Amino acid sequence: MANNTIVLEGELRTEFGKGPARRMRVAQQIPATIYAGGEQPLYVKLPMKDTTLALRHTNALITVKFGDESRLVVVKEVQRNPVKRIVEHVDFYEVKAGEKIDVEVPVFVEGTPKGGAVAFVDIQQLKVRADVANLPERIVVDVDDLEAGSRIFLKDLALPEGVELDMADTDESVVTVEVPEEAPASEETEVAPDAVPATAEKDDTANA
Repeated sequence: MANNTIVLEGELRTEFGKGPARRMRVAQQIPATIYAGGEQPLYVKLPMKDTTLALRHTNALITVKFGDESRLVVVKEVQRNPVKRIVEHVDFYEVKAGEKIDVEVPVFVEGTPKGGAVAFVDIQQLKVRADVANLPERIVVDVDDLEAGSRIFLKDLALPEGVELDMADTDESVVTVEVPEEAPASEETEVAPDAVPATAEKDDTANA
């Protein structure tokens, strides 16, 4: 759960466009926008290193400070360079203490099924509703000692306290436990024991 608020100290920005954004990134800063319902968005620039580290936490609650003001926010969207994978821009959504919001949470499995069975995640992201001060970073599903053929459905999930599932079909499978099928050996890769590659024969002639 995101119990602790991450603090990022930045500045308001007044320049826009590709040129100023490029100069910010050279100066190790990231342009960002804070949206607050129907109000006018706020445009800020944030320290690149601290912001990149903060973004590693899914659904993190972040306090963005600029001058004498601050805003409590969650990440709405992150734009990354497709080649370098560095963060180029961040959109935040302002929230209030005590507010409940809808977020997507990744599914992880822990434990070892019986035999040679393997757990497969059928739904990678779950839609849940939770208090902004208690947003989950992940939903963990325990598959320890489950047998092949076992399935865990949405309705079976043990969600953290205060977290509500926001998905209509609770009979949908989240995790399936199966024994993987072995891939058949390809006949094209089989070589007869007495077969001699033509290149080897050629080399012998050359060395004679």
